[in-house]
Amino acid sequence: MNKTEFFKLLAKTGYFGLLIFVPAWHLWLSPPALGISPWLVTALWFVPLLFPLKGILQSNPYTYAWSAFVALLYLMHSMVILLTDPAQRMLAVVELILTCLFLSGNIYFAKYRGREMGLSIRKKKAAQKINK
Repeated sequence: MNKTEFFKLLAKTGYFGLLIFVPAWHLWLSPPALGISPWLVTALWFVPLLFPLKGILQSNPYTYAWSAFVALLYLMHSMVILLTDPAQRMLAVVELILTCLFLSGNIYFAKYRGREMGLSIRKKKAAQKINK
């Protein structure tokens, strides 16, 4: 398995893990308190994960690159829960691990797949230096 395939597998593991874990967390493992609908909370946290689904299934490196921004939302959420809610700390750790897999896999898959496709920032910089 080459680097590109490894990081694609890493990203997909984190992504599909989040797709399963987020609804499980908010619907069954620790539903929200204060009379807030668990379905509403689940929808708010689940819907952003659906935006990159098609591109991830098609292994589009561009989708992997921009979906790293989506992963940052879950990274921030897990860090806030880790620091503020001891009762949900273990759930936040699981979310943090899945998000780190997703985020690091996204970054490196996009990098290595882009190089394989000949899409390199270095080539553009070198061309600009030659043209000067």
